[in-house]
Amino acid sequence: MSSIFTKIIQGELPCYKIHEDDKTFSFLALDQVNLGHTLVIPKQEVNHWFDVPADVYTQVGLNAQKIAKAIQAATGCPRVGTIVAGFEVPHYHLHLIPAWSIPDLDFKRAQKKSADEMTDIQNKILSFLK
Repeated sequence: MSSIFTKIIQGELPCYKIHEDDKTFSFLALDQVNLGHTLVIPKQEVNHWFDVPADVYTQVGLNAQKIAKAIQAATGCPRVGTIVAGFEVPHYHLHLIPAWSIPDLDFKRAQKKSADEMTDIQNKILSFLK
């Protein structure tokens, strides 16, 4: 069975897309730890990060760097934290979370935002993505 992320990649479920290339896909997390919280995933459905093919894993990391810089510019945060937890969806995903302090990375803070807030931060991130 396809993961929810595969359904997003295939356009079966909506998302606030940030970036896509031949190997990876990035979109705003449905539940935002902080506004701008983005997921970077391989298009290939792989459960554990250590099973992702090296070239795909590298592409996730390179895209995460570019996207993190755009998130930082869009939000004004001093750091963009990265987390690989792997419990929510059985499809490797790298969380990019704008942060001003360590407590800003707590998943207990995650909450849904309005469509206007999501579209606004999506557009801000995209405006800084080069």
